[in-house]
Amino acid sequence: MSQKKIKVVIAGATGFVGLDLVHILSKHPNVVIKHLCAQKNIGKKISSFDRRIKKKLPKISSVSKIDWNSLDLVFLSLPNGEAQKLIVKNYSKNKKLIFIDLSADFRMTNSKIYEKNYNIKHKAKKLIKKTLYSIPEFNKNIIKNFRIISNPGCYPTSIQIPLIPLIN
Repeated sequence: MSQKKIKVVIAGATGFVGLDLVHILSKHPNVVIKHLCAQKNIGKKISSFDRRIKKKLPKISSVSKIDWNSLDLVFLSLPNGEAQKLIVKNYSKNKKLIFIDLSADFRMTNSKIYEKNYNIKHKAKKLIKKTLYSIPEFNKNIIKNFRIISNPGCYPTSIQIPLIPLIN
């Protein structure tokens, strides 16, 4: 029995984290990368940024070219302040679409604290309550109840992952 392929877009595909994500997902048998987005370098091949990426993938395009209804999952590897704008604009366009944010935009439950720390006014305050901030391995049972998943940064992850065996 074959599994359904997950249709994915990666926004921020040419950044450090975005390129690693493209590399990993391009090898996944159940992922179809539909769009690779970046503000610069539109029309270029992703392989020109990372020679590890061998698979033929879509050329870099703008997020304005995305058909949001044709997707299952959006990875946002964007600077702080940018993911929230994209999510608030597109959250209601496709009720099944899942957003995985790799920035700090949805890591805090209080928009005032976010604004104080990042000097950016939060554009998606109502969606903060609909977000799960977690390392997925810690919340396998409840993660499916959320459409916005905010991943911790590398420091919290590097500390928490080694604790899993101790907790278990």
